[in-house]
Amino acid sequence: MIRVAIAGAAGRMGRNLVDAVTRSEADMQVTVATVLPNDPCLGVDVGLLAVGQALGLATSSDLQSQVEAFDVLIDFTAPAATLEHLQLCRQHGKAIVIGTTGFDDAQKQVIHSVDDTAVVFAPNMSVGVNLCLDLLAQAARVLGNDVDIEIIEAHHRMKKDAPSGTALKMGEVIADELGRDLHKVAVYGREGIEPERDRDTIGFATVRAGDIVGEHTVMFASMGERIEISHRASSRMTFASGAVRAAAWVADKSAGVYSMQDVLNLGS
Repeated sequence: MIRVAIAGAAGRMGRNLVDAVTRSEADMQVTVATVLPNDPCLGVDVGLLAVGQALGLATSSDLQSQVEAFDVLIDFTAPAATLEHLQLCRQHGKAIVIGTTGFDDAQKQVIHSVDDTAVVFAPNMSVGVNLCLDLLAQAARVLGNDVDIEIIEAHHRMKKDAPSGTALKMGEVIADELGRDLHKVAVYGREGIEPERDRDTIGFATVRAGDIVGEHTVMFASMGERIEISHRASSRMTFASGAVRAAAWVADKSAGVYSMQDVLNLGS
């Protein structure tokens, strides 16, 4: 049996993750569920929070004291907390699935340099989104430099990072396929009177409103036609299910950093 720890178990994603583990057909079980020390859900049975029935597991605030009680940690918390959890997993040889977004370049480099434990790191755990990444690479190869490329994303009003990690990953996949440096060609906003659009740029537009779970559209537009590849999530369970699938996959993998493309065995 794969023993799973959920960080931030009382949050919206945390509850979905607990639910997804209980639904999984894999032989796995939530054995650790953490919350912040001042969370009113501290000490509450995590099953009552997530699935409406007791699982016999109370939430706690100390992951380190329970490090021997899990095999894989799933973390959708915040960059600073996730990096602390990653260090703990490295010290004790525990696998980790990281779905947290909002990392800066230096923090991403810390994650990508891990070589002493198994890590799945992806800005979006949705199976559908990762299939879209594969399709975007194909579209970029075929359409190449003959189109203008724009990425439009929308999320709920409480999301802090912008553009989303998924939108940035989409931009990276396209830029890499076209031999461009996203840092140099990304345009994150337009205002006022500007020169004609540079074909080499990749535009990003961000919406934050209401309770939108997550929507992404990549537009490949030429003079006469437009191709759009879109993904719309209506429930956080799609991300939770993908993360649980990643946890089951990475549990017996050798040390290294893997993507959801690896988990799903997608070509790109």
